[in-house]
Amino acid sequence: MYTYRELFRTPQFGPLFATNAVQVAGSTMSGLALGTLVYAATDSPLLAALSMFGSSLAQVIGATLLMSAADRLPPRAAMSGMALAFGLATAVLAVPGLPLPVVFAIILVEGVIAAVGGGVRYGLLNEVLPKDGYLLGRSVLNMCVGLMQIGGFALGGLLVTTLSARGTLLVAAALYLTGAAVARFGLVRRPPRATGRPSVAATWRTNAVLWSSRSRRRVYLALWVPNGLIVGCESLFVPYSPEHAGLLFAFGALGMLVGDTVAGRFVARHWRGRLATPLQLLLAAPYLLFAARPALPLAFALAVLASVGFSASLLFQERLMALTPEELTGQALGLHSSGMLTMQGVAAALAGAVAQRTSPGTAMAVMAGASLAVTLALAAAERRAAGAVEDRALPGVSDGALTR
Repeated sequence: MYTYRELFRTPQFGPLFATNAVQVAGSTMSGLALGTLVYAATDSPLLAALSMFGSSLAQVIGATLLMSAADRLPPRAAMSGMALAFGLATAVLAVPGLPLPVVFAIILVEGVIAAVGGGVRYGLLNEVLPKDGYLLGRSVLNMCVGLMQIGGFALGGLLVTTLSARGTLLVAAALYLTGAAVARFGLVRRPPRATGRPSVAATWRTNAVLWSSRSRRRVYLALWVPNGLIVGCESLFVPYSPEHAGLLFAFGALGMLVGDTVAGRFVARHWRGRLATPLQLLLAAPYLLFAARPALPLAFALAVLASVGFSASLLFQERLMALTPEELTGQALGLHSSGMLTMQGVAAALAGAVAQRTSPGTAMAVMAGASLAVTLALAAAERRAAGAVEDRALPGVSDGALTR
């Protein structure tokens, strides 16, 4: 599968794409509106960042306790039910005078649900498409995320200004409910991919299997840490420029769209492994310049350039699928998604804490420097592992000699 036409002709990809699009639009608008509300009420960069990305922190709960459900629930029922839950929770967040502890409790619950939802969604994608179509399909879903974020942040910023933050939350709730309807009536009924009941024990057993491979561990860390640290930079867009945060997010989404389009459709297979690390370096380097507090036009350009680097995750996901048994793909992709989002929440908290003591621009540069360091360290570890494999292949060199 090499063309977009073939992809959209694949049965069930269209409803899955539409469900994802509507939910991303709702998530984007609700995050911007909630961050604006919390920052206006507290004047705290840390709390504003946590309100937008704090649900990601709760992903670790879903990943460690409930992720076995990703392969053991019927996909259609799970996706429609989770979208409905998000719609109701977002409507509650729009209630005036809601105490901050209640707000963050709702955010926590949303994160736990989203952890399982990621595994269900991407496991279904892997089931709907042939093996050679996963990278293109995932890139199109990522492009959908980029487009919906561009539109969602732009429209969300407009609605926050002209309507209100709470009114924007209600619009987002309606989008979630629309996504629930699309999933329920657009997707066909499918049995779960794995047998047995979801449980904490089953989640831990499968996670242990996935984590037991050194190659998979390196891929997971590359998917989680460098990208998460840069999302920490993005979580400071509101305190960096409250009036233009929506545009900063929209330009960042534009860069992600460009990167995913190129990586998913036009990069030849033999180049994919070579480009992953350079793209992650590109993801971080432009944010170093935010320490000098660049003017808005330059800040917009830097956000676009950096976000092209998010496409590295597509290349690492393809590598992860090559290393994972078919019956574990839902939980493997769910673990990737929830671990990535958890790291984004951790990074948002760290970035907010640094910004509290310094400034948003300085905190962005600190997070970008950490991302560069992690990317280089993981690349060096991958080179050492590849060198060890080559040494074992040489005549006269035994595995035992290598381990002494």
